[in-house]
Amino acid sequence: MQLGFIGLGMMGASMAANLQKAGHKLVVNDVRREAADIHIANSAKWAASPAELATQCDVIFLSLPGPPEVEAVALGESGLLGGLKRGAAVFDLSTNSPTLVRKIHAVYAEKGVQMMDAPVSGGPHGARSGRMAIWVGGDKATFDKYKPLLDAMGDQARYIGEIGAGAVAKLVHNCAGYCIQTALSEVFTMGVKAGVPPLALWEAVRGGAQGRRRTFDGLIDQFLVNKYEPAAFALKLAHKDMTLATQLGREIGVPMRVANTAMAEMTEALNRGWDKQDSRSPMKLQIERAGVKIEVDRQKIAEVFDRDPPFKG
Repeated sequence: MQLGFIGLGMMGASMAANLQKAGHKLVVNDVRREAADIHIANSAKWAASPAELATQCDVIFLSLPGPPEVEAVALGESGLLGGLKRGAAVFDLSTNSPTLVRKIHAVYAEKGVQMMDAPVSGGPHGARSGRMAIWVGGDKATFDKYKPLLDAMGDQARYIGEIGAGAVAKLVHNCAGYCIQTALSEVFTMGVKAGVPPLALWEAVRGGAQGRRRTFDGLIDQFLVNKYEPAAFALKLAHKDMTLATQLGREIGVPMRVANTAMAEMTEALNRGWDKQDSRSPMKLQIERAGVKIEVDRQKIAEVFDRDPPFKG
């Protein structure tokens, strides 16, 4: 079985490499030819376009920045549609719009091709290590047939439901994270301005009911140490995810007051020119508004973890 992989960025490069490590043969494509060098060195074949890749592959994976790129690759000129084989399957690993996923699914169904939405969660580290969730929507039989391929990339591949269900699950997950991030920046700046040192405050709340669920451990890499570059996940990509989530809410008539507030914070951060900084960089806006300084030494955080280890998910 010949596999295709399109999109060899921060996430896609590692997922494609893990498929190769599992012994699968790949045909690869990316807008940057050099992005494929390491995969080609490991025996992958290069395809000059998505259409050329589609003619050679039975199963194709997409890992692209967002809906415009997915639509161009799936349906555009020189896109997959011109080369897909009947009986092929396409798994979109991107964070995408459920509406677009369903549109592509309908077009592909006419050609006898299964379109599956399969967004991933785990970040660049999870993509490298294989500790990653993959939430799949689409035909259940197709999921079952190709689950071993998904298992080569992530340790929690799960069937969610009909086409679009995976994309919805991913938007719920990411939107919740950015809402929580906005709340945490607000309450922590309040605590620091009220006179509690950031490290002492963080260590204290880790022992509370929410802290024991490790709600606050996500603060250690950026917020507490005041370091937002290089980005673990860029703000411009997070803003795209939040845009998709709030758009979905509007489409189906769900009020999303908290999400829209978090979205406004992210938009303001973009307007500061922080698009390439980490997705947590909007938290700096609240620090600035509160007039406090938060910058904890990493060694002090490590000492807290020695006493009370972080959750190993």
